[in-house]
Amino acid sequence: MKRVVVVGASAGGLATAEALRGLGYAGGITLIGSESCLPYDRPPLSKQILAGELEPNQILLRRPEDLDALDLDLRLGETAEAADTIGRKVVVGGGLIEYDALVVATGARPRQLPGSEGVRGVHHLRTLEDALALKAHLAPGRRLIVVGAGFIGAEAASTARGLGVEVTMIEPGPVPLAGALGPLVGRMLADVHRDHGVALRTGTAVDGVLSGGGRATGVRLADGTEVNGDAVVVGIGARPNTEWLRGSGLPLSDGLVCDEYCRAAPSVYGVGDVARWHNALFGGLMRVEHRTNAAEAGLAVARNLLQPAEQRPFTPVPYFWSDQYDLKIQAYGHLRGHEEVAIVDGGLDRRRLIAAYRKEDRLVGVVAVNSRPKELRTWRAAIADRRPWSAVAGDALAPV
Repeated sequence: MKRVVVVGASAGGLATAEALRGLGYAGGITLIGSESCLPYDRPPLSKQILAGELEPNQILLRRPEDLDALDLDLRLGETAEAADTIGRKVVVGGGLIEYDALVVATGARPRQLPGSEGVRGVHHLRTLEDALALKAHLAPGRRLIVVGAGFIGAEAASTARGLGVEVTMIEPGPVPLAGALGPLVGRMLADVHRDHGVALRTGTAVDGVLSGGGRATGVRLADGTEVNGDAVVVGIGARPNTEWLRGSGLPLSDGLVCDEYCRAAPSVYGVGDVARWHNALFGGLMRVEHRTNAAEAGLAVARNLLQPAEQRPFTPVPYFWSDQYDLKIQAYGHLRGHEEVAIVDGGLDRRRLIAAYRKEDRLVGVVAVNSRPKELRTWRAAIADRRPWSAVAGDALAPV
């Protein structure tokens, strides 16, 4: 194998390149990134960067000299336009880059609100440029509308309130993060946001952006109600960046569809937010938009590329975290589609707890709020061991 081309220079793509070198691969590695800046960490964008606690150079994933040591053909500010999986070539800037193995790590992009295209004052939080543009709008007394109470929206609301900004958060679900954490924990988070002065409006959707003179002045709800503000943050999910792969023959459906080895086709692998792979631990396809998963997948793909006769299925227990106000929220597992939630330690009223999640007769996830890491790791091990719900903690799993 003479050359590996990695398309996507964020956490997953860089982790793949580093793992290849760490495992002894001495061939060529081309790392292509659409942003012109050096690879950086994205979780701080909605927290420390937005709050002004960190500068852009403090969130770089690696120092320039560390990247130089990897001996990469680093193509920043370039975008892959197509992939020829028969001829094993990637089209970049009208030119062709040949590969022996291709790793797709192109991530995802934010979903847009109707009527928001080109309107000043409408923000997303996917790139460093996005975060810096929003940061310039945040000052005491300004009015911010947050559309979507998922992780990005909730963290943006939390950071903005810490800066003295008036925040209205609008969510079509019954509570924040209902899809990810369920209504039980979601109700607690709703109370936390309200306690910190957020005007939270749930059970209603945003129909479009209001504007005047090319600048956002608020949003229009599905029932016709208008909410005014100085800026709008949109956090309504993301779409995987797979358009450049159309016509390649690769399987595309809510991402690049991969098998249990993260392989989409011979010599083509997917990593990070763009990959929808078969996680045999949970028995189905999943696409995970979290930082830790991207890095873990990069290592797994590097191993499978270099050891084709000893490939290992990629079966992580997905991990994610969120910082909101004084809450540290951490979770392991695959929580979506769960059938029951039980508080197994602490309590909702104390805002320190561990919640376990059941699907059929199996523990599939756990969420900890302000709990010790050691306790959480014990529950992670139970998920990885496929422990049945009835055997995990006995009477402690009585639902609330």
